[in-house]
Amino acid sequence: MAFDTAVSGINAATADLGVIGNNIANSSTTGFKTSRAEFADVYASSLLGAGGNAIGKGVSLAGVTQEFTQGNISFTNNALDLAINGNGFFLLSDDGAALYTRAGNFQVDREGFLVTNEGHRLQAFEVDNTGTVNGQTGDLQLDTSLIDPNPTALTELTANLDSRQVPPTVPFGGPFDAFATPPTVPDSASFNATTSSTIYDGLGNAHVMSLYFVKTANANEWEVHTLVDGVTTSGPDLLNFQSNGKFDPLTLPVDIDITGWNPLNGSGLPTGADPQDLTISLSQFTQFGAEFAVSSAVQDGFTTGQLYGLEIDDSGVVFARYTNGQARALGQVAIAGFSNPNGLQPLGDTSWAETFSSGAATLGAPGSSGLGVLQSGALEGSNVDITEQLVDMIIAQRNFQANAQVIQTEDTITQTIINLR
Repeated sequence: MAFDTAVSGINAATADLGVIGNNIANSSTTGFKTSRAEFADVYASSLLGAGGNAIGKGVSLAGVTQEFTQGNISFTNNALDLAINGNGFFLLSDDGAALYTRAGNFQVDREGFLVTNEGHRLQAFEVDNTGTVNGQTGDLQLDTSLIDPNPTALTELTANLDSRQVPPTVPFGGPFDAFATPPTVPDSASFNATTSSTIYDGLGNAHVMSLYFVKTANANEWEVHTLVDGVTTSGPDLLNFQSNGKFDPLTLPVDIDITGWNPLNGSGLPTGADPQDLTISLSQFTQFGAEFAVSSAVQDGFTTGQLYGLEIDDSGVVFARYTNGQARALGQVAIAGFSNPNGLQPLGDTSWAETFSSGAATLGAPGSSGLGVLQSGALEGSNVDITEQLVDMIIAQRNFQANAQVIQTEDTITQTIINLR
């Protein structure tokens, strides 16, 4: 019986060394979680149980348990590298089958999906057209196509007109047409101040909108003439300030409305974009005794744009930045939590599958419901402690040698018995 007992001990030590060897081999594997072998003693028993003086029959491997402690987080220069600081797993899709991992070294495949090295797609909460996150999960995909341009409908200007100005000596004239032969443009002596801003038509073409301000002979009154691409589109419109340099609240809002503006190209021909209406808000203008200055110029249009960069914040929201200055939310990375992570089934490739023992996955946003936060441009390393593993390896080696010595001793005794005459 001592042979069987010692053999079980050798098998146990071998299994222990196998677990330790696997830990050491994966000490540099991203998202790897160390394991430990757990053993139980073995006794022969009948229906009535084991006897009071029963001798054990050795040892058995009770299980291999993984330790889901936090690994060290190292920073990288890749925004698609993600690390979870805290509890939880990334949710992956393998052709519809759910997988879970702590390894966040993602990349973009040919179709724009964020995938692992094995091609498993990262799952995220979807967003609607307004950028609001909903509870539906799906594959996280980057749209690398050009985004549609947005024609300008509203331009808001904030500026101060100098109250010390006097009416110009040269009449402003007009209308003007920069594409006429010869071109006609405003005389610099016919206005007191001017400012320009860029607006966009429905095809994303940029146009220059210029406002010319002319002080009239009436106190606190100004004329505004509007030209787009050097062609008069509106004016004169009147601005009337109170004696305190501000607009009468009862007259607000102060807008210039342009109806049916037809965009022209550099040759003075239509661009092909639909005519559009423009509103120029001047409600934030003042007339103080200071130099003319524009402090803000905002318009709601933009040209077409291509994907330029990606940002992922600690709440998991993925923002795409485009060459036209726009930014859009593409989704929010989903984090899965389990009541018993040790019950997960290892599948290899640093991934796990849900089991009855692990409990069902609970999905949430990073940083919510006890889930860890997300760190972009970083990876979680293995939580293997090499020093601890080397010590355990020495112990397993001693156990193996000791059990082998038992076999050798039993063999010596057996030979002694056999050699009795």
